[in-house]
Amino acid sequence: MRKLYQLVLLIAVGLGLTSQGQAQEILPFPPTPSASTAGLTMQTSTYQKRVEPNRLPKDAPNILIILIDDAGPATPSTYGGAINTPNLSRVADMGISYNRFHSTAMCSPTRAALLTGRNHTVVGNGQIAEFANDWDGFSGKIPKTSATIAEVLKNYGYNTSAFGKWHNSPPESTTSKGPFDFWPTGYGFEYFYGFLAGEASQYEPHMIRNTTVVEHPETTQGHNYYHLTEDIAEDAIKWLREQQAFAPDKPFFMYWAPGAVHGPHHVAKEWADKYKGKFDGGWDEYRKTAFKKQKELGWIPQNAKLTERDKTMAGWNEIPQSERAFQSRLMEVYAGFAEHTDYNVGLVIDEIEKQGKLDNTLIFYIWGDNGSSAEGQNGTISELLAQNGITTTIQQHIDALDELGGLDALGSPKTDNMYHAGWAWAGSTPYRSTKLIAAHFGGIRQPMAVSWPKKIKHDNTPRPQFHHVIDVVPTIYNILEIQEPKVVNGFDQDPINGISMSYTFADSKAKGERKIQFFDIMGSRGLYYDGWFASAFGLRNPWVQGLPPGAADWNPENDTWELYNIDEDWSQANDLAKKYPKKLEEMKSMFLTESAKYKNLPIGGGLWTMVLHPEDAPKTPYNEWNFPGKIERMPEFTAPRLGTKNNSVNMDVVLPENANGVLYSLGGYAGGLTCYVEDGYLNYEFNLFEIDRTKIKSKEKLLAGEANIEVISKLTTGKAGGPMEITLKVNGKNVAQGAVPTTVTLGFTANDCLDFGSDLGSPVSEAYYDQAPFAFNGKINGVKIKYLDK
Repeated sequence: MRKLYQLVLLIAVGLGLTSQGQAQEILPFPPTPSASTAGLTMQTSTYQKRVEPNRLPKDAPNILIILIDDAGPATPSTYGGAINTPNLSRVADMGISYNRFHSTAMCSPTRAALLTGRNHTVVGNGQIAEFANDWDGFSGKIPKTSATIAEVLKNYGYNTSAFGKWHNSPPESTTSKGPFDFWPTGYGFEYFYGFLAGEASQYEPHMIRNTTVVEHPETTQGHNYYHLTEDIAEDAIKWLREQQAFAPDKPFFMYWAPGAVHGPHHVAKEWADKYKGKFDGGWDEYRKTAFKKQKELGWIPQNAKLTERDKTMAGWNEIPQSERAFQSRLMEVYAGFAEHTDYNVGLVIDEIEKQGKLDNTLIFYIWGDNGSSAEGQNGTISELLAQNGITTTIQQHIDALDELGGLDALGSPKTDNMYHAGWAWAGSTPYRSTKLIAAHFGGIRQPMAVSWPKKIKHDNTPRPQFHHVIDVVPTIYNILEIQEPKVVNGFDQDPINGISMSYTFADSKAKGERKIQFFDIMGSRGLYYDGWFASAFGLRNPWVQGLPPGAADWNPENDTWELYNIDEDWSQANDLAKKYPKKLEEMKSMFLTESAKYKNLPIGGGLWTMVLHPEDAPKTPYNEWNFPGKIERMPEFTAPRLGTKNNSVNMDVVLPENANGVLYSLGGYAGGLTCYVEDGYLNYEFNLFEIDRTKIKSKEKLLAGEANIEVISKLTTGKAGGPMEITLKVNGKNVAQGAVPTTVTLGFTANDCLDFGSDLGSPVSEAYYDQAPFAFNGKINGVKIKYLDK
């Protein structure tokens, strides 16, 4: 028997069951064989408890990745900005910083690349999940052939957790019934608490714990209100304490990625008030101030140039005096939101320090999954107006805001505000452009601080080596002596595209080891190669309302390319395309080679569903729905499209005397539609992002008893975005009719839901805002919804 046991052990070692320092090509590890020897009886058997091998180096570090959303390099005070970020400074002051670290220019792509160590198109994330299509590079699904770092570290003995924004699951699979394969727990995270969509209200989010839809607490951090960032900080601290209590011998891996500071910009007034008056000089002046400070700190070279504002973007002196207070307050709210986020990062780090673990915790604090976002365009109280292609004037926003309480309402639950694109451009100082532009560093260059007190000596000198988010995973594997696995959970693995950055930890002057990196977000593209950067701006200009004329016929081969020697020209201020045409052609050819290699074809493939064929965007396959009674929390991307398609909502209800409450609602206060009963009268409201509200009400009260209520919605031009006729029927009789002048094309929200019998989350209507969720006091026996044209 002893010989047999030794043979089994040798076979296991041959398959890759190894101790620290040896290669493990297949994950999960095989089970550890018994150390006991079984005889015929217990008396003739030898008992010895098996010992699970330690597969990590001695004193393997805890790992914390902090990923801030939509934050440009010139916003944090740590690196020359005006926003107070003491905890980013805290990490930087414990370790080192990188001033040529890069993202992909967009949310989902950066996150997928960061967590896998592969280029964003290799892992199916050429654009955000909501615009996924059928090409491999743009599928919106991280393939199981590219295991996340959480999956690998879990197998090696780490406890793994994720908090906050995920945005890497197909939107059509985000109901409470999954499937869950592409949720965080399907990618190696043993615990997840946060939201799945690209953004959420910070006050009324739709939250998930592991694979269960949950209600968030009523309040956080001792306030009389709830805030999402505070919630995930508290939950992360709770998880850290449980991890210490239940598994003190295991290291932890935590991915803490708040929805902040992505729109909507939500933060309590006292945080925004810290910045009163500090931005009254406007974004052009901010650029000059930040640029000077960046040089004083040594964050950028002394010969770096401040790039000029794009001619399509308004200067501060072009903003009318009557609108400047509005524009300044939008930036004050953003700044307070960003400082509040950094404060909550500090609470998580504080807990690690209280547990005595900070010295052996490797922290990557990445300030932005892309540059600051220009999607607020001209400044807005309801940021999804832009996503739906609805043009407005600033006066419309100011007028609507006056009804909500004036400037003090910005940052509150009653607005989904987002600042003027000029502030995003200012936040990207000294670079050109913003989020969504992969051709310029304003969209792709992110400050990063790295600390590990036990092994990394503090150094104020910024690391100037050119690196990318795909380099984080191989850095961690290198530190832990983990060879990238060849097979994980039965899937042959795609090669990792990143390289380790550990060679820079002790040497700020080390020669950069990354020689090439491509970038492409919806046709805005670039290529870094050995000190040079070639790029094409692409089709979309994110700060200009609507799409440019001729978008449907866009051909990337006709784009104008730029060329920069970025070893000499830090900020892409001097285009050398005409001076070195042969070099540019060489770089363009290399870009196509990289695109073919990394599934980035067709060029601009992410635009397929966004511009050319919106009918191919991810959606459920249904044209009819049967809801048996009260159903809650159906994410909008999986729900019937009641605001964009011809449809009928048919409800069998039991009405009490003087009926009250919501029959159904879709969306939230910043945009949505609702059908409700108030004091016996049937009401319908279409809330066009707070700018316009269409209200329809029955002339007579509803009678008590069983009733059939039907709401028929028909687009009068047959096209989403155009007018819609609304008819309300009770027991087959028309009781009210009206017209919605403008409808939506994409949707009302990213993260809110369809509810029957109440309005959970953010309430759609002001009529019952103070009574939310305004539960129906009768009974809903069933609801049938169908599209009237398929």
